Amino acid sequence: MKRAKLLEKRILFFKERKEVALIPYLTCWDPDLETTEAILWEILETNPVCIELGFPFSDPVADGPTIQKAIVRALTHHPTVEKFFEFVAKLNSKGFPIPLICMTYYNIVYRFGLEKAVSYALDSGLSGFIIPDLPIEEAGPWLKANKNKNLATIFLAAPTSSEERIKKIAQKSTGFLYYVSLTGITGARDKLPDDLASRLIQVKKLSPIPVAVGFGIAKAEHVTLLSSYADALVVGSAIVNIIEKEGKKAPQAIKKFLKSLKNESS
Repeated sequence: MKRAKLLEKRILFFKERKEVALIPYLTCWDPDLETTEAILWEILETNPVCIELGFPFSDPVADGPTIQKAIVRALTHHPTVEKFFEFVAKLNSKGFPIPLICMTYYNIVYRFGLEKAVSYALDSGLSGFIIPDLPIEEAGPWLKANKNKNLATIFLAAPTSSEERIKKIAQKSTGFLYYVSLTGITGARDKLPDDLASRLIQVKKLSPIPVAVGFGIAKAEHVTLLSSYADALVVGSAIVNIIEKEGKKAPQAIKKFLKSLKNESS
């Protein structure tokens, strides 16, 4: 079955069972590749719906200070796209059971080669890509490279997106639609916008595929509220904060944090 369809079905399976569908994000190589792998295996116990694995890029326009610092730490290891796919392939060769999605910027895949990126992704077992600086109007070459290749291509919609535009984004997206909860950059927030629930209700009506919401989600109360309105919840900066604080001790701390978001005991 197509990887994008498998991802979509997995999210809907969580929804049907009324389980919290979390999508954790971490930056690959932060603080090092060994710790990245340890975190990935540890958080399997929290049963995420999939995992967003960031490939570091020097100009992360969608990311706030927390993830920017993670990227700076990761870049000290001189990551390459080839090494990223080798890492994903190694995980999958060990039987890693959760879909992995690469979050990176268009310059990375463009310079690597669009068709080459798709080929390497398929060979590694990657499930798809989130490319936040690639709008649907400029995505033709990428979609052509991925045509009939079945990788998920997840586009972002924002509070400033019109209903008509959200429909177009949803039609181009596969796997799920990523809805940005607020205008601005990533970063954990104490409080989310008051109208977010009502906006999600409307986005769900416009999208034929599952809707995940991200940016700012950092507390159990955020998860409790939004799980009723979105199909999945992306948690990024709050996890990266733990990595910055705990370093190599982060895997256990992140598992505990994710369980707390789902109101589960450690």
